[in-house]
Amino acid sequence: MGFLAGQIVTAGQLDRIQPVPYEAVANGSLTSTTTTETDIPGASVTFTTKAANATFQATGTFDCEPLAVSSTIMMLGKLNVDGTGQSGGAVHRMNQLDRDTVSRTWTGVLPAAGSHTLKLRGNLSANLAVGGRFQTGDTKLQFTITEVV
Repeated sequence: MGFLAGQIVTAGQLDRIQPVPYEAVANGSLTSTTTTETDIPGASVTFTTKAANATFQATGTFDCEPLAVSSTIMMLGKLNVDGTGQSGGAVHRMNQLDRDTVSRTWTGVLPAAGSHTLKLRGNLSANLAVGGRFQTGDTKLQFTITEVV
């Protein structure tokens, strides 16, 4: 939607072009022992866009706690958009028993109008019997949707 010079703009028109923020905080921990990406409980938002080609800027913050030490294995925090994993991820090397918060930002376009879901997922870079835990509370998804209707 464009606006013409001198056009009287209504509140409803302005409402349709403002960025909309969302947030989801993990409400359960995820212990990962494999390379299989798994949803982090509660770190998911489903919302509806009115127009095609809405954009998103998302930040995933992952509270990582290795439960075993490995000099080569990493905990990986990922973003999934409408069932598709996004490239890149937040990385925490499991080289000591510590607890760190790592983050990653993603951007993208939602090509179709309608219902969409963004969610955080976690896994390890290789299988490890004891694994690592993505902790509840400080693991969160924050994103902003921008669309012009």
